[in-house]
Amino acid sequence: MVEPRIAVAVVTMGNRPAEVDALLESVAKQDLAPARIVIVGNGCRLPEFARRLSLPGEVTTIDVEENLGCPGGRNVALARLREFGDVDVVVELDDDGLLVDADVLRRVRDLYAADPRLGIVGFRIADEHGETQQRHVPRVGKSDPLRGGYVTGFLGGGHALSMAMLAETGDWPAEFFFAHEETDLAWRAADAGWKIRYAPELLLQHPKTSPARHAIYYRVNARNRVWLVRRRLPLALVPVHLGVWTLLTLARTRSPAGLKAWCAGFVEGLREPAGERRPMRWRTVWRLSRLGRPPVI
Repeated sequence: MVEPRIAVAVVTMGNRPAEVDALLESVAKQDLAPARIVIVGNGCRLPEFARRLSLPGEVTTIDVEENLGCPGGRNVALARLREFGDVDVVVELDDDGLLVDADVLRRVRDLYAADPRLGIVGFRIADEHGETQQRHVPRVGKSDPLRGGYVTGFLGGGHALSMAMLAETGDWPAEFFFAHEETDLAWRAADAGWKIRYAPELLLQHPKTSPARHAIYYRVNARNRVWLVRRRLPLALVPVHLGVWTLLTLARTRSPAGLKAWCAGFVEGLREPAGERRPMRWRTVWRLSRLGRPPVI
């Protein structure tokens, strides 16, 4: 069994200094020290972390002049790790998350060591009371958040990625900025034959939130959904997916302003270039459907 080398990557906009310190301290308490820690200041200057917090491994901070969004900031960290060339798996964590248990990185290492085709491992997200929101469970409908196994998607807040997988699939879709970037990456991974595993024993404590707290949520959610299906779905499924999703959105959205922004984003997604079209194969569609998440919903 070859034990993969683990890195941790955190992207922050500099507006949560206490939370970032707490997260990094929880990383320092892991019973398996990461080989590297990369922290990206997304449009901000970062303070000194390594000596102040007694962090393990090699600590690298990167200041980016502009906010590149979550996927763009993560790509900056991945590019630096690729330059180092001595990491096999990267654990990416939200800057306001917290690793409650001390064995998370060790468990991640063991999962990847046991399966060379494991591409993505999704963590369980729970608030300080131990509650996991249903939208954070990577399955359709109401599902037990403590039931792990192979799935079709993962959560951006806490997960691990194989560097070998990324070399084959490519990195995050930076142009998405926010929303649906996880699905784009997951579909590429699945189409390339990599496995996605939901591991609820890997817990990231995270404040209970709503994605609509972001001012741009409704617009980019709609735009990115259209981009996603234009890029990744077989042509015959594009109108089916968008039709089902539009009906669900109309039924669920209660905010007139939000619905107006959604419509603007939908039009933007149709009008603006979506990026490289690399649709998944039909056998991948069938496999994702068997795992309980058909790509038409």
